[in-house]
Amino acid sequence: MTLKDVFKHISLHYDNNLPFAAYRKSNKTIVNALLQNDDTVYTTENLTESGFVFSPFDNQQKTILIPINNSESISASEQLAIPDKVETHSKINSFKDKQQHIALIKKGIEAINDGVFKKVVLSRKEEVNLVESNPVSIFKKLLKQYASAFVYCWYHPKIGLWLGATPETLVKIEGSRFSMMALAGTQNYKGTLDVVWQDKEKQEQQFVTDFIVEKLQPAVNEIKVSQTDTVKAGNLLHLKTMITASLKKDSKLKNIITALHPTPAVCGLPKDSAKEFILNNEDYNRDFYTGFLGELNIETSVAPRAGKRNIENRAYTINRKSTQLYVNLRCMQLKNNTGIIYVGGGITKTSNAESEWEETVSKSLVIKSVLQ
Repeated sequence: MTLKDVFKHISLHYDNNLPFAAYRKSNKTIVNALLQNDDTVYTTENLTESGFVFSPFDNQQKTILIPINNSESISASEQLAIPDKVETHSKINSFKDKQQHIALIKKGIEAINDGVFKKVVLSRKEEVNLVESNPVSIFKKLLKQYASAFVYCWYHPKIGLWLGATPETLVKIEGSRFSMMALAGTQNYKGTLDVVWQDKEKQEQQFVTDFIVEKLQPAVNEIKVSQTDTVKAGNLLHLKTMITASLKKDSKLKNIITALHPTPAVCGLPKDSAKEFILNNEDYNRDFYTGFLGELNIETSVAPRAGKRNIENRAYTINRKSTQLYVNLRCMQLKNNTGIIYVGGGITKTSNAESEWEETVSKSLVIKSVLQ
């Protein structure tokens, strides 16, 4: 099947009001699509099924499943996308939006100073009139623009239509091997990765890393924490740390996700008090923004390593269940001819409200660049 055929199948499914998930993993060339055979809303409680999951920010809400046993799975290879590069001109944000978000940030800083929490992630939404409202066309642009992101288009006629290009992995599990990304801190990319990070960003990153390591302890062995690197995502730079481990035999994915989601990178620390503040003070429903999405328990084939002692085994492959979930950042929801863009940032006691506003403006360009 060619990539053109994949896009044709996705378009036909969309025209017939049937659910689908189309996606390409970061730095990969395969575009995958899972096309559900009916318009039933399937959900998963224990994350034991196989398919593609789409889960909201509020972990008390249901996780939507496109089940592999009730869907057609198709894929095709594409040429590598052009390097991530974003034009940094922006549409004008309203003065009212800016004042409202700055007031929210100041309220968050005040709560931190009062000892309610150490960090909180505060967000906003922004509506853009669409010149091109066809989701497959926008998906193609995202694929071309963001080679290093997990790019997706997700649709269910009874729930909604979402697209995104997220830089952040939540968890990756292959067999007993486990890895997770701690991503925090943001500044604009200005032609180099050799930049200076302020204490605020370093502290924000450490909060996320420490939280993940603490929550993983009951479920894994041999936790390893990498050095923190500067990475580029579109027009932005972030601090990234990788946490790897091996899963204990009795570990359950549901328990791990319940302990981790939402992480301090999208919620705050402590999690419960930060989440309560977000739900009570953000003037909109995040819905699937800062939730998670991706492949759940998909069987993959792994070839054994080549070596002098296992030459005779090279023809054999090992089948393993693989789960790769991503945090739903740099995303938008399409409604009629409007794109609803979601952006936010981590707030600590040293945050500057004006700077935090500007950070959300920079983040909004990731999606705006494919809507112009």
